[in-house]
Amino acid sequence: MTSSDLDATLSHQRPGTTADGEQSGGESVLTVVVALVANGLIALAKSAAALLSGSASMVAEAAHSWADTGNEVFLLLAERRGSRPRDASHPRGYGRDTYVWSLFAAFGLFMVGAAVSIQHGVQSLTSEVEETDYLLNYVVLGVAFVLEGISFVQALRQTRGNARRTGLHPLSYINRTSNPTLRAVFVEDSSALAGLVLAALGVLLHELTGNAVWDAVGSIAVGVLLGVVAIFLIRRNHQFLVGEELGPEQRERVLETLLDLPDVDRVTYLHLEFVGPLRFFVVAAVDLTGDDPEHTLAIRLRALERRLEEHSTIEDAVLTLSTPDEVSLVPR
Repeated sequence: MTSSDLDATLSHQRPGTTADGEQSGGESVLTVVVALVANGLIALAKSAAALLSGSASMVAEAAHSWADTGNEVFLLLAERRGSRPRDASHPRGYGRDTYVWSLFAAFGLFMVGAAVSIQHGVQSLTSEVEETDYLLNYVVLGVAFVLEGISFVQALRQTRGNARRTGLHPLSYINRTSNPTLRAVFVEDSSALAGLVLAALGVLLHELTGNAVWDAVGSIAVGVLLGVVAIFLIRRNHQFLVGEELGPEQRERVLETLLDLPDVDRVTYLHLEFVGPLRFFVVAAVDLTGDDPEHTLAIRLRALERRLEEHSTIEDAVLTLSTPDEVSLVPR
């Protein structure tokens, strides 16, 4: 079996895709860059509106957008540092670096976006009411919605394409994907659009009732939303850092791939663990065909490891010999 055959087997006979359905290439970087530009422009506009209007909801939204802008920088660092090729000191590559920098981004969203929004909202509940330029707030929120929508459409397009290849619903795919940058941009853009609606609702209720409490409540609601999103991102990055196993579908495909190799008679143990976005570590116990002496078996095992590692998503493979009494793994 050639390397390209192995690629196809691991991705449902779709060459160019990876073990969790993503296409290789720079699409994730493009998604992050689009989000960075959009959030930077939005943050500037919201900050100016917050200074001119004094709206608590607008302050929360400005903090949200600055947090998102900083997060995109972290995510670009994640893509850059995590894509470095493996070397002697890191035989399984630097993919986990992506989760580290993505974790920093999630903490930034929690500390800057959520904490500042909630704190400012609580302070606004007891502060003196200031005159607010409602029209300015509506205009800025509208422009922000359009820009956030552009970024979200790019993230949604990539997500839908990848989800379609895996047969998953886009939301299930976002939860399960090993790509933290796509997950972060998709979730942050979704929460940004929802936050804009909450902020606009707070400003509208303030205008209709003349009670600035609604504006403060809008700020707190945005903060709570960001906190929930940040905790979700922190939890998923933590799970990949400590060792996230591949799903049962991918495990079945790898098992079938191993059994299809001419040198492999049976497989008795298989462990698959993500070591980076779209990259994983394979440990397997196999029974080789024939009855070769020990030194020949070792050479054959190393050759099989190198063949597996030719696949774009297998960062490292370690094979060992099965004992006669071990139970064989059988595909379902």
